[in-house]
Amino acid sequence: MEWWKKLVGRPGGSGRIDYYDEGVALMDEGKFHEALTSFRLALKEAPGDGVVLQQIAIAYTRIGMTEEAAKTYRHVLQKSPTAAGAHYGLAFLLVRAGQPEEAIPHLEAFLDNSPDADEHVRHARRTLDRLTGRSEGEPHDVEAEQDDLF
Repeated sequence: MEWWKKLVGRPGGSGRIDYYDEGVALMDEGKFHEALTSFRLALKEAPGDGVVLQQIAIAYTRIGMTEEAAKTYRHVLQKSPTAAGAHYGLAFLLVRAGQPEEAIPHLEAFLDNSPDADEHVRHARRTLDRLTGRSEGEPHDVEAEQDDLF
């Protein structure tokens, strides 16, 4: 890992490590504990960074530390109430924990602030429809959606 190379020194290197990128790469490899270490180091370089905190929450989720993941998502939302990724992650943790009524506002907030992430938007909308009892074929609030277009 890069942090180990930095600790023991590496010849010819600048010594600058992008811990966030390293963490993302480790996540992609399924090395969640190692990724968590890298993200924590990235957080030391950028305290309170919401993007890094959300990656930490994802790593916690992947290793089964769902309570820590939920706390981390909530921390992000305290600082940035419209953080779509934190709403999305927290919503699905709440669904899995058997708390669908608490998940609904987070799904709605995600959909209100969702980035261009079609797969995640469809997943969130299907889940919200299921939780609220609305069928997938049933129209959503068309007037509100049309207002968003203009």
